[in-house]
Amino acid sequence: MSSFLKAVRYFVKWSLLASLIALMAGTASSLLLLTLDWATNTRTEHRWLIWLLPVGGFVVGWFYLRFGQQVEGGNNLLIDEIHDPKKTIPLRMAPFVFLGTAISQLLGASVGREGTAVQMAGALADQITHVLKLTHEDRRLVLMAGISAGFSSVFGTPMAGWVFGIEVLTTGRMRYEAIFPCVLAAVIANQVGDLWGVQHTHYLSGAVPPLSLWSFVATMIAGIAFGLTGQLFAKSTHSLSGQMKKRIAYAPMRPVVGGAIIAASVWWFSADRYIGLGIPTIVSAFEQPLPLYDFLCKIVSTVASLGAGFKGGEVTPLFYIGATLGNALAQVMHMPITLMAALGFVAVFGGAANTPIAATFMAMELFGAEIGIYAAIASVMSYLCSGKSGIYKTQRSGHAKL
Repeated sequence: MSSFLKAVRYFVKWSLLASLIALMAGTASSLLLLTLDWATNTRTEHRWLIWLLPVGGFVVGWFYLRFGQQVEGGNNLLIDEIHDPKKTIPLRMAPFVFLGTAISQLLGASVGREGTAVQMAGALADQITHVLKLTHEDRRLVLMAGISAGFSSVFGTPMAGWVFGIEVLTTGRMRYEAIFPCVLAAVIANQVGDLWGVQHTHYLSGAVPPLSLWSFVATMIAGIAFGLTGQLFAKSTHSLSGQMKKRIAYAPMRPVVGGAIIAASVWWFSADRYIGLGIPTIVSAFEQPLPLYDFLCKIVSTVASLGAGFKGGEVTPLFYIGATLGNALAQVMHMPITLMAALGFVAVFGGAANTPIAATFMAMELFGAEIGIYAAIASVMSYLCSGKSGIYKTQRSGHAKL
């Protein structure tokens, strides 16, 4: 009887906590998505705003230097706190990263939204641990549920969301003790977004061909290319960020320099397709052949933006890079464009974040269950070929990949 009561208490406790986390995360992600839609439309209508990118970068950099040094670690801070709980994440992380990302998108930096949604969800969720005086172990689960809820609600992928929350912390090892709160938070957060009327992008989902010898080999080869590309992205971003910190001591000046270079390049080379979220180009990657160099240009633009210190996530740019790389590989290997773009969309992200299972689930949610076998092959190969470290510096190694 005591075991039964203990189980009931567990389910009631975490149902309430996960629901509260999901409500906050889903609402925050909905506000973020609506704001970014406005920012993207405004920038598209007023192209001259790109010249204000250095100014916006300086303002955001100054506020972080003056008031937000404790939360500048972003996703890495969340992961680090889950591994080694120390102190409650300041609530200011949520508005700081929200405004920083909105300004970055409005003025033309190439950044994503996953990092923002996850940081807002984690910061909001951690306030629960402070109010309720939860234990360190409970706080770990709360933060993991927040990560799952943020990821799920910003992309509309609850299955990928809950898996991401327990997979992203340690390479090669999943934290199953958090599976119930992560599942519940991811599912409810996605429903909260639906209630707010948020519309997620729908991508062309063509017929998935039967697995043949050539399609199997082609998917393996593509997976290797996706993994190497994810590795290139992660290493380049970390390297440029380190160089900028080394050469420009005053933090607010880093995005000034980077923003000026990005703005000039975009304006003079008409490279608008490589800034912002790039959703129209991602959609086009599923529909028609694109220039073979699109993925490289997006890598350069995103590495420059993140390395210079602009706020936002890495995952949506990785979707762009992967979809356009898959599009290019389809043209070279005579494979269906829709299939290869979909595989690149998830596998580059899965390799760079060291989350191949979450990437596979995401493919099935966005493109249909039939793509699962292809997505698993491509994501696993990408994971194995993406190197030891990924886009999250504080992610730990549980088991060697090879």
